[in-house]
Parts: sequence; structure tokens; C-alpha cells
Amino acid sequence: MSSSDRDALLREARDLRVRQCVPQALAALARLQALHPRFSRLYQERGHCHVVLGNAPAAIEALREAVRVNPTLPASWDMLEQLYRMQGDAAQAATAAGHLAALRQLPSAVVVANSLFADGDLELAEEVIRRYLSDDHLNVGALRLLARIRQERGDLDEAEAMLEAALERAPDYNAARLDYAMVLLQRQKHLRARQEAEILLRHDPDNRDYLKQYGAACVGLGDHEPVIDLYGTLLAGPVQSGAEVADLRLWRANALKITGRREEAIADYRASLAARPDNGVAWFSLANLKTYRFIDDDIARMVDAESQPAVQNMDRIYLCFALGKALEDRGDHAAAWRYYERGNAMRRTAGRYRPDVAEACALRLKQVFTADVFAARAGWGVDDATPIFILGLPRSGSTLIEQILASHSCVEGTHELTEIDRYVGELCGRDPDCRLPLRPEALLSLTAGDVRLFGERFLAETRTYRGLGRPFFIDKMPNNFWHIGLIHLMFPRATIIDVRREPMACGFSNFKQLFGTTNQEFSYGVEDIARHYRAYLDLMRHWDDVLPGRVLRVRYEDLVEDLEGGVRRMLDHCGLPFEPACLAFHKTLRSVRTPSSEQVRQPIGREGLDQWRHYAPWLSPLRDALGDALTRYRD
Repeated sequence: MSSSDRDALLREARDLRVRQCVPQALAALARLQALHPRFSRLYQERGHCHVVLGNAPAAIEALREAVRVNPTLPASWDMLEQLYRMQGDAAQAATAAGHLAALRQLPSAVVVANSLFADGDLELAEEVIRRYLSDDHLNVGALRLLARIRQERGDLDEAEAMLEAALERAPDYNAARLDYAMVLLQRQKHLRARQEAEILLRHDPDNRDYLKQYGAACVGLGDHEPVIDLYGTLLAGPVQSGAEVADLRLWRANALKITGRREEAIADYRASLAARPDNGVAWFSLANLKTYRFIDDDIARMVDAESQPAVQNMDRIYLCFALGKALEDRGDHAAAWRYYERGNAMRRTAGRYRPDVAEACALRLKQVFTADVFAARAGWGVDDATPIFILGLPRSGSTLIEQILASHSCVEGTHELTEIDRYVGELCGRDPDCRLPLRPEALLSLTAGDVRLFGERFLAETRTYRGLGRPFFIDKMPNNFWHIGLIHLMFPRATIIDVRREPMACGFSNFKQLFGTTNQEFSYGVEDIARHYRAYLDLMRHWDDVLPGRVLRVRYEDLVEDLEGGVRRMLDHCGLPFEPACLAFHKTLRSVRTPSSEQVRQPIGREGLDQWRHYAPWLSPLRDALGDALTRYRD
């Protein structure tokens, strides 16, 4: 439903109330809530309806929900103040009056834009606030709002810059600093995000929002054990709502899972669901353990939650993927496929991925990075062989390779580091749909000194993830296959390993995996997956042509057939002696943050090679779209 249809249904409910048809108005609002559960003005109108009916408690409940969703509703705060006074609740009346007074002190344009933002009308909200800022460009509250709008619309670079500007003008503007820390976290700048949270905590050490932000930054840095204790402390404190309990239990469960404490993680996921039964992320997190098995009651509860009209869209998507995994484990592949297909269709609608953009980017990179370009820049970069880059497509075995190498006494595993991608974004800009390099030719303007500085910056910025201090460390960001040109210039002696998996197995594994809200946008449609796989093959062939022998190719299937031979080959390429611990990688205790975290804690098996064949009746479009990639992947 569009915003115009949404507003039309609200007007219908309002007209019914004015005509004293309150039951019909409430029914219209219920329909509206099913379609737009975060539309604040529907709750405000519901409050009006209950006032007409003389039901003060119901009116208060509706109005409190309205201001929870959108704190910039003067009419809701005004009615709440009056209702609380009628109920004799002076404290709550004073709180509502305080909110109302604060809103009345703000410029009307800022209030309107805030309200539009809260209701999801981002384009109109941005138009209003930009018009206001053109007359009052020093208003830090308006600048913060514009940053939040840009953040919501996916422009994190601009949001970060705006919040930095707001804090330069008002260093004690803690709300802006909290937003700033959140943007830094989204941009994977975990150390700076934690530093901002520490500044906030110096102002207010017990602030729960600041503590949560600090915890999230610690998770990004790999400091999971202290976070487990922090979330436990927050759970023992004055928890505000069932939703907060659900979140805290979920976050602690994630940290427990990453550190290998599986049973404790399951207990916390269960506790999260007890607090919020339609918590799709918690259901999916259980499914994402891979080795977890759902009981009949679990499946019935998920089916019921997914069928509810009022369930949040992302919860519904997570539930579909969880149900797909649950039914797959029971051998009901037809039903599993229906849920995978449904979840992917909804997730793809929410994204902006365009396969033609990815294909065009691969072509531009091939045109930019020629053999002559590398020959002219021989000897550039940092003379340092410590980084090991593991890359390729997701669900190809990169986590397995990382776990094997990180079991060596000289190698430290980190996680999927975002620094290289961030540097490319700074230098080339990003396509708004695929977040790929917009102008890769900009990399050719770098001098030898620039490239050396980027290499030194990478080593400095990733040091925070290297707690063991081993001689080598791994960056296993799969998407770095786009950036091999820059990686080679920065680190001509670094190891680069391309992990490759048979395309049908890889394609289906991506299709059945929900990567979250922003990652791997190509993976939610079989044609998109096939075209992305082909673009990856084309680009990797180019890197092989212009940098012969530079990239070690490891095929997942070959590793399954001959683990020791594959391990020795990788260690030889890295210049490392063989260690038996690399064959017993599943016994290595370390934090693993990817969807394969449970699988790499088991010995290698053949299960993943042919699982896609259960879904062969529905995968013909994938096979057809892959074309010659079905054989070319072994080149």
C-alpha cells in the first residue's frame, strides 16, 4: 500500500468517527494497522475513537503507542496530558506536558519533518527539512534529523558527515553523538563507535541506550565475552518492556553462539521468543545454527506467526527462511521450497540490487586494471606479507578455509573486514543500488605514496582485531574479489585465496540463506544469483590474466575429496609449515561470526555437495541462467 492509499484509509476512519460510526472507524484502523503497523497517526486516531467511547484506559494505550512510534505528535501529547489529569495521574500528566512544551519550542518545520520521518515519509521529510536548513543552516537539531533521514535512505557517508558537523557545533549534543555512534557501527567503524559510546557513558554511566551501543561496538571488535556479561547486567536491571527483553536475550544469544556456547545460546534464543513470539530474527537464528532441529510445536508457532496480518515485514521474511530450514530438515523439500521462494521474493522487493550494474562494474574494472597498469606500478605498496585475503562468493567455503588456516600457530583469524571496501568507496564512490565502485578509474590517480599510505592505514586499522599477535592474519571478506586490483597494489606480497564452489550448490546455498538487511543483495533471486556468479567468474579470469599466479584457487569439492592435500597446498602457498591442527580445524576454539559458524565446528563432510539436488525440480531457471558457468567454474 502506498502512502497515499495509507492516508486515504486514515481519512476514511476519521470520517467514520466524525459521523459517530466509531466501531466501523476502529475496524478501518485495524485494517490499516495490518498494512502499516508503524504508522503513528493510526494510533492517534484510535485514541480519538476511544475518547469518543469514553474508554480512557484504551485511549491512553493507543496514544502512548502513537508517541512511542512518533514522539513529535503534539495532539497525542496534549490528549495524554488531559487524560492523565482526568485519571489523577499527576506525574504522567506532567511528563506529557513537558513533551508538549518542548515540541512547541521547536520550529514548526522541524516538528513536521520529524513527524514525516517517524511515519516513513522520507522523501517528503527530507524536502521539508532541507528547505528549512536553507534558511537556518546552523540548527543542529535539523541537521541531526537530515542525517537520520540520509541514514535511513542508505547514504551512510552523508549521514556521518552531517553528524560530525552537528557535533562540531554542539559537542554536548548527546542525542546526535548516539546517532553518530550508530552510523559508525553501520559503517563497520567499530573502534570509533566504541570510543563515541565511551564519551556518552562518561556523561551518563547508567544510560541503557549508551550501554547497548557500547556492547554492539564491542561485538564488532570481537570482544564477545565482556558483552555477554554486559547484557546479563542489563537484563537484571529495570527492563522497560517485553521488546527490550527480547532484544537483549537475542543479542546475548548471538554472542554466546559466536563463542561456541551453543546450549546457552539456544536457551537465550528461546527466552527471546518467550518475550516476543513473532520475533523472526530469533526463530531464524535458531535455524541458522544449522545443526539445530525444530520440534512440531516450533513449526506450528512459526506458521501461525508468519500468517498474522500484523507481523512486521522483516519478521515475516525471517520466519519464511526459518520455516524453509525447519521443513528441509524434515525432508519436506516441496514445502521448504515454497517458504524459501516466498521469503526471497519479499526480501528482493525490499532491496535495490540490479545485476546489470554488477556486470557493468566488472567490465569497467577489467578496462581499468590492465597488465600495463600493474607493470607500471610494480614495487608499489607496503612490503608486508602478513595479510591473507580469502575471497570469492558467499557460501563457497571461505569460513572453512579461514578456520583451517586459523588453526595454524602462525595465523590469526579475524572476520569479514570492511576496510578495503570502505577505502574503495572513499576513492570511487558507490553505486546507490549495488554499493559497488562507481568510478573505478579513480584508482588510477593514486600515487605510489597514496597506495603505501592506504596499506599502512589498513594494517593500523585492523590491528584492533588481532588480539593474539600472530605473524599472519586473515581478512575473509568475500566481496574483496571486486578489489583485487587495489589489494595487489597495496600488498604485492600478501596471500590471496579465491574459494570456489560448484555453481548449482553455491547458487542454491545462497538462495536459502538470509544474509540480513543489507548484505549480499544479489542472493534473493535465482537469475540474479546466476548473473552474479558469471560476473564473478569473468572478473576472476581477468585477474588471472593480468596477474598470473597471483591468486591461489581452492575448490571446495577438491578439499572435501582430499583435505590433507588441499591443506598442504594452501600452507605451502602461504609459506607456512604443515601443522596437524589444521586438519583438526573443528577442534579450534575461536569466535566465528558467519552463517557457517556451527558447521566449521564439525569435521568436513560431503553433505553440502549435493544438497541442491533435492530442489532440482525448482532449480531449472538457475541452471539455465548459469549456462557455461556450470563447466567454466573449474578453469
